[in-house]
Amino acid sequence: MFELLAAIDILDGACVRLLRGDYAAKTEYARDPAAAADRWLAQGARWLHVVDLDGAKAGRPVNEAAVRAVVARAAVYGARVEVGGGIRSADDIARWLDAGADRCVLGTAALDPAWMAEMVERFGAEALVAGLDGRGGKVAVRGWLEQTDVSIPEMARQLAAVGVRWALVTDVERDGTLAGANLTLAVQVQEAGLQAIASGGIRSLDDVLAAHQCGLAGAVCGRSLYDGTLDLAAALAALKGVGAC
Repeated sequence: MFELLAAIDILDGACVRLLRGDYAAKTEYARDPAAAADRWLAQGARWLHVVDLDGAKAGRPVNEAAVRAVVARAAVYGARVEVGGGIRSADDIARWLDAGADRCVLGTAALDPAWMAEMVERFGAEALVAGLDGRGGKVAVRGWLEQTDVSIPEMARQLAAVGVRWALVTDVERDGTLAGANLTLAVQVQEAGLQAIASGGIRSLDDVLAAHQCGLAGAVCGRSLYDGTLDLAAALAALKGVGAC
């Protein structure tokens, strides 16, 4: 099954989109992230991808109340939520799962495969997503503010070997640009053994269908929904039409 996730990124309590991960290049779309969630849920969203951007920088949850409000709205619709941003401990994972989140996205923490193996053992592979984001095929961490020399496909292989199942793959240089996702990178991650969800740059229905045709597990849509270049209800209907969901 192919998952189409609607993104809700939270900075200073508001729903925003960043350009290429630059915190100074933000566009605010809603003061109330829960209201944005309602919009996508009413259009049929079955998954929300929620990121605490302040938390990603701080290394701990910051916008917890706003994220919890989104999780609560999703529950009303019977939709599911994955939460990311500053989740770097077992206690963080447990808190979000207890709050009703279905999956936790681990970026910086995912660089430690041994620790990830422990988390898989404790919480199960379905509750965890490795955030494999970066530039030039190399992982970026700490809210994408620090660039490493770690190969994203190689990191994927190491994580698959310890039982991780899901990966969110973002080419930071495309994020927020509406230039199309880096499907080549996402496919490399999937070929390394993880179920890859493409993120960053999705603009249109063609981009969504291309991700599906590549055999990926899903795609995250953010700015395209807010700017109106992608109609969520229409995209879900199209995916259903090709037997993707």
